[in-house]
Parts: sequence; C-alpha cells; structure tokens
Amino acid sequence: MTSVTYGELTQRNAGFLAPQEQERLRGAAAFVCGVGGMGGAAVEALARSGVGTLGLADFDRFEATNLNRQVFASAHTLGRLKTEATREALLEINPEMCVHTYGAGWTDHLEEILGSYDVVVNGMDDLRAGIHLYRAARRHGVTVVDAFVSPHPSVTVVRPDDPRPEEWLGFPTRGFPVDALSDEALAGALLCELSFVAAVSGGIGRLDPHVVGEILRGERPRCSFAPVVIISGNLMAFEAIGVLLDRTSGAGYKGYFVDPWTGRIERPGPRPLVALRRWSALRYLKRLAAEVAS
Repeated sequence: MTSVTYGELTQRNAGFLAPQEQERLRGAAAFVCGVGGMGGAAVEALARSGVGTLGLADFDRFEATNLNRQVFASAHTLGRLKTEATREALLEINPEMCVHTYGAGWTDHLEEILGSYDVVVNGMDDLRAGIHLYRAARRHGVTVVDAFVSPHPSVTVVRPDDPRPEEWLGFPTRGFPVDALSDEALAGALLCELSFVAAVSGGIGRLDPHVVGEILRGERPRCSFAPVVIISGNLMAFEAIGVLLDRTSGAGYKGYFVDPWTGRIERPGPRPLVALRRWSALRYLKRLAAEVAS
C-alpha cells in the first residue's frame, strides 16, 4: 500500500483549520457508537479530517438492507462485523490513526469507555442504549453529538450541563433504571421524540402515512434514505470537530433540521407554539398507528 503521511492527508484542510487546530485533532479522541448509517458517515468524515483516535462500538454485521445508505456496506463487507470492516477501511484512509473497537456488551463498559474520549457521536437507533449513554455522559462531563429520528437531516449537541433528551422531551423513562425500562416506556419515548420532530420539521409529512403507521406499530423497520442519513452523519462529524476545537455551535441540545427539498433550516419556535404542535402531531401519529391496525 502506498505510504501516506498525516501532512499529506490533511493538507487540503488548510483554510478551514489553522495548523494548531489540525494538531489538536491529531491528538483528539472521538467515540462513535453505531457505525452503520449516520455513525458510519460521521466516522469516515472524522477520519478524513484527521482525528487521531477513534473508538467504534457496534454489535451488528453488515447485511444487504444496509447497502442503500451505509457507507462501509458493500458486497465485500456483507456478513462481516461492522466494527472490524469499518476499522480496516479507516486505516486505509489514515494508516497512522488509532482505532479501538467495541462489540457486543460494550454498554456494560460504558463508564470506562467514556473516560477515554473527548466527544461522543451517537449513531445508534437503540433507545435504551441511548438513554444509558446520555446518563453516563453527564456523569463523565462528555458532550454527545446526536441526530433525531427524522426524515430530514438533523443534528444536536448535548453538552454536560444541558438537559438530556428524556428530560426536555418528556420521555416516560425518567426516574427508572435503564435495565428496568419496559418496551411500552421505550415506545412512548419514541412517540415523544417523533411528536417534537413533526412539530418542528416538515419531514414526516412527506412520508407515506401508511408506512409511518406500520413503523409506529413495529411492523416494519424505520425508513432510511442515503442522502438524509449521510448528510446527518456529516453534520454530526462537523459538530464533533467543533466540540474538539472549542468552537461555537449553532445546534444546541434542541438542534436543527435541514429541509433538502426547500433548502430551509428548521428550528424550534416559541415554546407554547411547539407544545401545541406537538399535541397535534401526537394525535396524528396515534391515528396513523390505529388506522394501520384496523
């Protein structure tokens, strides 16, 4: 393999990053949990930007249904562990970087893992693990970069002193140990998040209502589209780099959405208006689920 130096890899970053900032990225460590869709796109962008150490957590293997959106899914990686296949690909981009992998059971070691990284990127679609991650990140004073379950690209930056999603979105999981959360509570948490997404962004309204109803009833997996997933992953990488370099973020813990159909940025409006829209969206989502059931 052709030898590539760190300087050659990052030469074209000049202008976006000052030399001292590039060196800070070289010495920085980012933890990415879930390296399929958004997490895979994020980890690729972090590697190409010159982040020196990456931690990859995932328990899954690449399968054919991942090919439509996951950047490291290919005919050559089908059936392979996502962490191992992704690690190999990243080292081909930057052979000098350090890549640690964490497989099944990584959440049992989360307290130890968080002590080794400067920022966390949440690329999971596992609500239970996500709640566990946010609670642990607060204890360790680590910022979590995330995105909503949304048909439009989105990004959030949740700093240690910010409220957790389960707090400001009103999840029914608050106050319960992670291992005691019921499927009903987790389903309720998803509805809380989706009602906020629908109140702020027009993305859900562009989806087939019947498909949305089937997703809400657990009859089909969440829909994912490559442009949305990859844009979200790159927004997450951009914000993670901002955290590592102590740059100001325009996202915040409530985040923003990008409407690719109109080119608009969608942000939460006044609290009373968002609350009213969430109430209306929740009724709409419940009706869709009931219509599919009938």
